[in-house]
Amino acid sequence: MADFLRPISTITLSDRWGLVQRHEFEFRRRNGEWQHQIRETYDRGDGAAVLLCDRADGAVILIRQFRYPAFYRGESPYLIEVCAGKLEGDDPETCARREAEEETGYRVGELIKAFDCFMSPGSVTERLTLYVGFVDSPAGGAGGGLHHEGEDIEVLRLPFARAMAMIESGEIADAKTLLLLQYAALKRLLS
Repeated sequence: MADFLRPISTITLSDRWGLVQRHEFEFRRRNGEWQHQIRETYDRGDGAAVLLCDRADGAVILIRQFRYPAFYRGESPYLIEVCAGKLEGDDPETCARREAEEETGYRVGELIKAFDCFMSPGSVTERLTLYVGFVDSPAGGAGGGLHHEGEDIEVLRLPFARAMAMIESGEIADAKTLLLLQYAALKRLLS
């Protein structure tokens, strides 16, 4: 037990798609006061994501796929994203390479680790490892994702400047994609 947290109970609400739990605890505030709190967490495991880049023509390879939560909110359900997936027992680098090939058909050569991050730490336990990967040749595989995982992925090849403009226009709104495109811009990985 931590000196700032006193667990009271944890109840599993669902474990079908991911593990959703309700946690009741007492939390010691900075002023020393103990406060009763209730939180829910959603756990599907950790993942990795990779921004695919082609230095030869300054392009990025992104994907577009249906996302039910965006549809549920009444927003465009087809989000533009970098390749990403669950670790499924692999290390993050292996996962990033696997997902890139499954989703786009491209094999990754050089891979640069950008950072690890939490995307929504108020309730989601997932920690993502983010990479920038470079491709040297045209896609060798079909891409499109895995049918048995419900994936139906469109592969997009865009000039880097166009992808950056799509952040400003709101066409790209996925957090991991925003972070990786900004990282590539700050590090001047593409022109």
